[in-house]
Amino acid sequence: MQGIILLMVMSIGAAFVQRVSGFGFGIFIMTALPYLMPSYGEATTLSGLLASLTSFIIVSRHYKYLHWRKLSVILTTFLIVSFFAIQFVAKAGDGVLKVCLGIILILASIWFLFLAGKVRLRPTLPAQLGLGGISGVMGGLFGMQGPPAVLYFVETTTTKEEYLVTAQMYFLVGNMCMTVYRAYYGLLTPTVVHSWLLGIAGVIIGTYLGAMAFRHLSLPLLRKIIYVYMAISGGICLFSS
Repeated sequence: MQGIILLMVMSIGAAFVQRVSGFGFGIFIMTALPYLMPSYGEATTLSGLLASLTSFIIVSRHYKYLHWRKLSVILTTFLIVSFFAIQFVAKAGDGVLKVCLGIILILASIWFLFLAGKVRLRPTLPAQLGLGGISGVMGGLFGMQGPPAVLYFVETTTTKEEYLVTAQMYFLVGNMCMTVYRAYYGLLTPTVVHSWLLGIAGVIIGTYLGAMAFRHLSLPLLRKIIYVYMAISGGICLFSS
């Protein structure tokens, strides 16, 4: 029962973060899922399925702002790289992956707290290939492909609506394809499907609350809170593995 409640709370929080900031579902929920699911691979599979639902809701409401040409290269790169990253997850031990997750959470929190606002990226082909590749590794291994991709989308979109729907379509297609990859390697288990059904209500609630807060909350403050939480959670993952 406690596990179900925690899954619901984390689904609400992750969907809320995703709706308000445009990313962060995997970063938020993967601080808990590896400890709720039987294996790390199943945790990433569940994270991707729940995140897909959040992205679908957002895309269905803002599809008219989407420009596919801004997605083609970075998304294709992501899909290729994530396929090979998921192969590693299917073979690696959970302890190794949790240590890697802890390190990634800490590094990501440091980046967004202190460096992200000081680095400007141009929407060039090398940038798309590089960021798509990094996003594929992070998505395949940890279910958190957002940070590298967001850097690209922020630089190539002109309105917050365009940014939001472009990022969500990227996450939607990416997560659905990664679910197919993970299913091939036996990571889409009955436990994952059951947990996904339990988490749907939380995703819907979190997305709704995030849409309401989108117009009222200070986004910089919210992000700082999230990144501090990431750093703390990364330390827990690192030292408890």
